[in-house]
Amino acid sequence: MARYSAALRRPPVKELPSAPAGEFVDDATELLGVAVEFERRRGRGAQSNAVGRYEPLARIAFDDGWRTLDELPAFKTTVTNDATRKIITRNSSPDIGFDRSINPYRGCEHGCVYCFARPTHAFLGLSPGLDFESKLFVKPEAAELLEKELAAPGYSPKVIAIGTNTDPYQPIERRYKVMRRILEVLDRAGHPVGIVTKSALVLRDLDILARMAERKLAKVALSVTTLDPELARKMEPRAATPMRRLETLRRLAQAGVPVTVMVAPIIPALNDMEIERILDAAQAAGVKEAGYVLLRLPLEVRDLFREWLTANYPDRAAHVFKLIRDTRGGKDYDSSWGKRMKGTGPYAWMIGRRFEMACEKLGLNAAKYSFSTAHFRAPKPDAAQMSLF
Repeated sequence: MARYSAALRRPPVKELPSAPAGEFVDDATELLGVAVEFERRRGRGAQSNAVGRYEPLARIAFDDGWRTLDELPAFKTTVTNDATRKIITRNSSPDIGFDRSINPYRGCEHGCVYCFARPTHAFLGLSPGLDFESKLFVKPEAAELLEKELAAPGYSPKVIAIGTNTDPYQPIERRYKVMRRILEVLDRAGHPVGIVTKSALVLRDLDILARMAERKLAKVALSVTTLDPELARKMEPRAATPMRRLETLRRLAQAGVPVTVMVAPIIPALNDMEIERILDAAQAAGVKEAGYVLLRLPLEVRDLFREWLTANYPDRAAHVFKLIRDTRGGKDYDSSWGKRMKGTGPYAWMIGRRFEMACEKLGLNAAKYSFSTAHFRAPKPDAAQMSLF
């Protein structure tokens, strides 16, 4: 009888074939299933937790009349150690300005619904939806691995980018301090680093960053998507508020750390009307450089963003997606080199020109910051044999 009762309490699950990659579904719930109930996902960005593209079946929880869904717990953040063997990731992408990067974490608790890194959770057999925000992976040995790779024979220093996939200063960094230990290694080695974040937690490491900046070894970019706190809380539920990001830019600049504001992503008919205001506020905070990225909707992000948009802004959802397609050659996304960041067509051109004109008016991007590699000294492992000369 106990076994039978337990079976009754278990949430029923429907199994459906996964949708083909890239196939557009008019009704988002047809692919994603019923959105997870609000109380279970409070403080999260995604509305649902659909399986990744590599899974053979889509499992969708539904209420069978026994109120089994009421017994499901809220999504809580869990952290698992990632036993990676290498920490520096290389790339040869022709449309980005770095060839190496470090990702201290997999997944991101900030929960930005538009995050282009969400599909990477599918490689782990997890959902790019709510799993991406709540099932996180930490690389606790990142600093030790970095020191070993910098000390490798033949290593040639170039700027290492951090935060280009998931945020290195997301909330769990307060506990694990992986990013701070990475910076300590780079500081000792005299190695340049560029950081992208949405978090005010970067100020915790201001002592290291200011010291590195004196040798042209550090630069920080903060993404400011909107100045509207209500939109920010819906779209980036666990990231710093817009005002805190601007204050973070100001404090970094005052400490002599070069800062960049990223107006990213720009979403047609949702935040594109704020381009000039964001740049003006950032320039007043001491920012000298700025950049922008048009909204990217690769793989599962497309349907997650569409579901979020329909739930939060139903009156403009169709219009937003029409403009998105206008900037992507009639598609929801175009991943072609040189097009994925800025888009194409008249609307994308207009966004680009507005951004350039505002930067010119404010004196932004008048000079490009140059990193130095002259201070690099390869770390010497403790067990290394001492030189005779």
